[in-house]
Amino acid sequence: MRGEASRIADRVSRDSMASKLKDAGEDTWRIGNELFTMTALLDGNHAITAALSDPSRPVSDKVTLLNTLVGTQTHPLTMSILTDLVNRVWSRSTDIANAVEDFGVDAMMYYADYTNTTLQVSIELAQLHSALLNMPVVRARLYDEQATADARVKLLETLLADSGFSKVTMRLAKHATANLRRRRYLSTIQWLISKFSRHMGESMITVTTASPLTTEQIRKLSTTYSAKLGRPVHINSVVDASVIGGMRIQVADQVTDMTVVAQLRQLRGSISASA
Repeated sequence: MRGEASRIADRVSRDSMASKLKDAGEDTWRIGNELFTMTALLDGNHAITAALSDPSRPVSDKVTLLNTLVGTQTHPLTMSILTDLVNRVWSRSTDIANAVEDFGVDAMMYYADYTNTTLQVSIELAQLHSALLNMPVVRARLYDEQATADARVKLLETLLADSGFSKVTMRLAKHATANLRRRRYLSTIQWLISKFSRHMGESMITVTTASPLTTEQIRKLSTTYSAKLGRPVHINSVVDASVIGGMRIQVADQVTDMTVVAQLRQLRGSISASA
């Protein structure tokens, strides 16, 4: 949880820079990548993080330090965002890294808007999340702190080699495993899904079935969950023959598993417990 000072700093900075970031067009791809790189740098060096968030240190000194860290090749808007952030008061030094990452994701969302792939990215992230629910060994390796970041990214690239995912989805998926930030991989993917849903002004409902949903089923699910949540929803239909039948419905981080395979698993557990 971020303290009150950090929440205010984050909100004011985002309000201040959002329109500029939105208007950056194609450059948002570069800006997002630079901000992700900066996030990793801050996470890996607590002394730098403390120096950039120290309220007693002159902003001019912090800007000088930023110039030393990122050099003159950084996009001007990346530098403007970082300068704005170091000018704020933070409850904890680590909160500034969180804010930098948030801006990085924002930049990727605006790039998705620019390339008309926002909905596609949100669907692909949900598909990735849904697929990994059934791959406990793989997802554990994606947040294995004992493995190198390069090894984790290589595993992800192998996993998604034939996925056809957009470059924004791939970049976000790689960021989630390259820089773990003390989070489980699925938690980060779910956080990204939630951010994209809010960005689009709707909630993502992922429904996994053995065969494609019909138009009528999608309509009924959309009507039901829109009324339940009080806001528009997007039904993301994922087909997974291994569930055999029934539905697995995911709303944010809540999963209701009514599939045949889940019922069989539960039945096996009950038999084993009573044996």
